[in-house]
Amino acid sequence: MSPSTGDEKQTNILRCASVQFEARPDAKEYNVARIAHFVREAAADSVQVIAFPEMCLIGYWHLRNYSAEQLHELAEPISGPSTTAVRRLAMENGLAVGVGFLEVDENGRLFNSYAVCLPDGNVHRHRKLHAFEHEAISSGEEYTVFDTPWGVRLGVLICWDNNLVENVRATALMGASVLLAPHQTGGTASRSPHSMKPIPLEYWQARYRDRKTIEERFRGPSGREWLLRWLPARAHDNGLGVVFSNGVGRDDDEVRTGNAMILDPYGRILVETAAPEDTMVVADLDLDLLPMSTGRRWMMGRRPELYGILTERFGDERDPRTARFSDEPARIDVAHVHDMP
Repeated sequence: MSPSTGDEKQTNILRCASVQFEARPDAKEYNVARIAHFVREAAADSVQVIAFPEMCLIGYWHLRNYSAEQLHELAEPISGPSTTAVRRLAMENGLAVGVGFLEVDENGRLFNSYAVCLPDGNVHRHRKLHAFEHEAISSGEEYTVFDTPWGVRLGVLICWDNNLVENVRATALMGASVLLAPHQTGGTASRSPHSMKPIPLEYWQARYRDRKTIEERFRGPSGREWLLRWLPARAHDNGLGVVFSNGVGRDDDEVRTGNAMILDPYGRILVETAAPEDTMVVADLDLDLLPMSTGRRWMMGRRPELYGILTERFGDERDPRTARFSDEPARIDVAHVHDMP
């Protein structure tokens, strides 16, 4: 953490960057080159932590159309050539770099994973807890919180992981001060009647001659307005800084809305963009806000003895793919065991 100047008060600052970019499907060399471009730009701006989107090394939504064999051809272990190239970038430029990739483990299992490469050479990996992209991709089983060279503990949750409040609370309770939240979202064909809807691809394709229309869509109900229903609450309620990174532009047959932003522990948006292009936003997270933030103080009033219900199974749970793609509505009239006299 680096000190800031002003009125003799030393402030603990973590300078963070969030990148949105349009990954090219299966084009690892191109995508690594885009990552390298932004890493060098961030390093020149004294950034310490930079987050890139979910699955940014190979692209995302098109993977659902592939066979398991094709996915295995694209996948790499955590020590594979793509993450090794990013690890080298982190070490050469002196900052932490988070990137999303398709991982294969020693047993041949596939994961939607995120690697955070630190400047000291260490690499930390998070496996998406609620993977739904392909039946051959498994869900992870562990939370990911780790130390950094700046004395700040980072946590990682990928896309849908952030939509379940228990995951963010668990990450905060494990000591994370800053949450990296890589996504591929916005413009999705949600089954919920009042959630995101697709953005016509022609609006993205016309962005150079009609920038206003696509920016309005990015700020609207399928982009920023949807994020504001929940994302600031994750930061506020848990007293976390949040670095939200997202894809932008064409993602197979959908359009990602970007909306890269960084939020402080009060849920205030420090910086954001609606730009319809590859871009980066940078902000200083004031970590001195953490101890007295509303979320941190409220957590001290927790009553864990009341929360056993959170670990019960009620029989209507669904696996992530079924929950994501099923047209069957959730049951809200079930009399669970704990309701019985």
